[in-house]
Amino acid sequence: MTITPTEQEKKQSGLEFSRSTEGLLVIHLTGNWTINNNRPQINDVYKEIENGTQPKNIVFDTTRLGKWDSSLLAFLVNLKKICLQKNIHLHEEGLPEGTQRLFRLSSAVAEREGDRKKTTHISFLAKTGDSVIAFCKSILEMIAFIGEISVAYKKMLTGKARFRGSDLLMIIQECGANALPIVSLISILVGMILAFVGSIQLKMFGAQIYIADLVGIAMTRAMAAVMTGIIMAGRTGASFAARIGTMQVNEEIDAMKTSGISPIEFLVIPRITALSIMIPLLTLYSDLMGIMGGVIVAVAGFDISLTEYFFETKSALTLTNLWIGLISAFVFGILVAISGCLRGIQCGRSASAVGDATTSAVVTGIVSIVVATAIITLICNVLGI
Repeated sequence: MTITPTEQEKKQSGLEFSRSTEGLLVIHLTGNWTINNNRPQINDVYKEIENGTQPKNIVFDTTRLGKWDSSLLAFLVNLKKICLQKNIHLHEEGLPEGTQRLFRLSSAVAEREGDRKKTTHISFLAKTGDSVIAFCKSILEMIAFIGEISVAYKKMLTGKARFRGSDLLMIIQECGANALPIVSLISILVGMILAFVGSIQLKMFGAQIYIADLVGIAMTRAMAAVMTGIIMAGRTGASFAARIGTMQVNEEIDAMKTSGISPIEFLVIPRITALSIMIPLLTLYSDLMGIMGGVIVAVAGFDISLTEYFFETKSALTLTNLWIGLISAFVFGILVAISGCLRGIQCGRSASAVGDATTSAVVTGIVSIVVATAIITLICNVLGI
């Protein structure tokens, strides 16, 4: 099939130039100006302008222009930049109507200098300073939050705090009865692990009966409280942060403040009260489950009778060990609840902020538990108990 010159022109994009004596340069656009075709470069126009006398005006002839897309628009934008540099007036009347609209739209708002993001290098000293400032600010916010809680508890003791008793009962159920399965599983496993680890050394001296002493003292004095606190930090503390954070996103907390209801009294006080009550009770239950885990290992693995194990546990345990564990659990409950509520109150106004608040609540709660355990252990060591 023979291709006529007209069909050839429509298939391939091209540029042609013609000049007039009045300083007018006519640019003839030919063929299809699409991304898939090989298109002329803006340098061709630049060379034509530099070749001979510089024109004062540029017009377009599009009688032989076929299909076009954004590649033509990009060509025109670059041409306009050259015309601004050379002080040449560019006439767009000869372009197709759609091209004119897009060309005007692209030229409506010029990119301002400095709008693009610039990559800046922050020195190590500046990063350290920012981290220290953020840490100090976080400490001050936590102190202020604890102060608000103290004021709210003072009002509660005088009967002036505003919160619903049904909310307190519901939170107590969520923190207590609903947490029994996971506390049971973890406590039994921790008791079995302690028994296995202790038996490795005790077996060398034929003193397997002291597995009961090891498991009983370790669980009641520290492990039950610590494990229960960590479980509640990941389970309940995160839940507190997520719920209060979602209320922050939905502007429900702002609505409370507008209505004259204190979010600290209505949301925080019931949660701290419920968790500080339930974690010591869960710790007592964890003590029992941990001892049962030790019983399983001792009876099944070392031929120790059930009666011997319980008598040895009874002789090893004291009320001092039990009270240290319960006091630790009470402190952990307050720390976990404060961490979850604080991060929820500090939550931003987006879905990602709720996730960040939940993560921060869990991390803060666990770190607080570890630090509090170290402090309580140090105090007990100093007091000799």
